[in-house]
Amino acid sequence: MKASDWRLARRKRGWSQQKAAAELGVSQSYLSMLETGKRPLPTDLARRMVLVYGLPSTSLPPSDGRWTPKKVDAQALAEALAALGYPGFAYLRQRRSKKNPAEVLLTALAQDDLEARLFEALPWLLLKYWEMDASWLVERAKLHDLQNRLGFVVTLARKAAPRVTGVNARRDAALKNLESALRRSLLAREETLCHARLSETERTWLKKHRPREAKQWNLLTDWRPGALRYVA
Repeated sequence: MKASDWRLARRKRGWSQQKAAAELGVSQSYLSMLETGKRPLPTDLARRMVLVYGLPSTSLPPSDGRWTPKKVDAQALAEALAALGYPGFAYLRQRRSKKNPAEVLLTALAQDDLEARLFEALPWLLLKYWEMDASWLVERAKLHDLQNRLGFVVTLARKAAPRVTGVNARRDAALKNLESALRRSLLAREETLCHARLSETERTWLKKHRPREAKQWNLLTDWRPGALRYVA
């Protein structure tokens, strides 16, 4: 979010700078400098502002600033998804603070080996938080060669959405635009969908039996829209 966005969020709350500063535990002069872009906004304070202003999780800054791929264990990813409301991991919901959905999405897709139960949550994440920063997603995905994986998830989400959630014109348009932006930077090389340890036999079978969506994104996987249990 830009500095002006934080000012707008405060005003939508109906708070003066003095009131907001008191709620945030900072001085009014410091908040004024943050809202005008004269001072950089610390990540910890940005997270507090999201909470205090009642903003959606898509407003949370990435944990690592610009975000870079890193290995994360399955439990940590499950807890991050649970914190964002994913019903498949509802029993874990209170164990971890929320992260930006876009960060969780890319972190999952950057794993060499991702459990099926975790991948299944990703189309749900896109549909639940379809207003996430698409420009940031595309930029980070392209920088780390994740555009094919992300594009496939977008396609799954877009095709599964009407079956479960019905028509949402703004959401559907946002997903189509994101899909188109990723398709323009499609990688020619073929890869697995977060399953680096697949045997050659498995790769050969998937190449022959994969669904059309996977072939379009040069991925070796048998995931398809109809296989998703949780979409909304």
